[in-house]
Amino acid sequence: MKYIKEFAVPTVILFVICFVAALLLGMTNSVTAPKIEQLALETELKSRQTVFPEAVSFGDELSSEEGTSVVPALNADGGVIGYVVVNSEKGYGGDISVMTGVDADGKVTGVNILSHGETAGLGANATNESFRDQFKGLVNGITVSKDKAGENSIDALTGATITSRAVVRAVNAAIEAAGGESNG
Repeated sequence: MKYIKEFAVPTVILFVICFVAALLLGMTNSVTAPKIEQLALETELKSRQTVFPEAVSFGDELSSEEGTSVVPALNADGGVIGYVVVNSEKGYGGDISVMTGVDADGKVTGVNILSHGETAGLGANATNESFRDQFKGLVNGITVSKDKAGENSIDALTGATITSRAVVRAVNAAIEAAGGESNG
């Protein structure tokens, strides 16, 4: 009798509490999951439109190598006018996920930083429009002006050269991925 009061009753009560909590979490997930998925799709479409504003719509993903996805950007007639590529590179604070728009001529139409772990006030400035806009119109072989100044280079973020180089590597890789799709 003492055993039942000391161990069995608290065990049963704890089991009931855990069961009810799990049931409520499951119900909450089933209600919110479709809304979260819809919001994620809308956010992805807005990001695609940001990096490729000329596109009327976007096709199905063509390829998905390890960490890279390529999606065609379409005109009103459904013709491919370029690609949106999502990939990532190792920055100072971890992986930087970058979405890049590349037109049929291999020129960058836009860059968007999707996620990063860079230092606030330094590498995190890669999300600023002034930094991202430097890539528009550039072609493969982009460099950081600190490394090699030229027509096809961008100015590094002050105090965040590692981040700048990581974004440049991601954009160059995106241009290559888009070129591979358009040529093959």
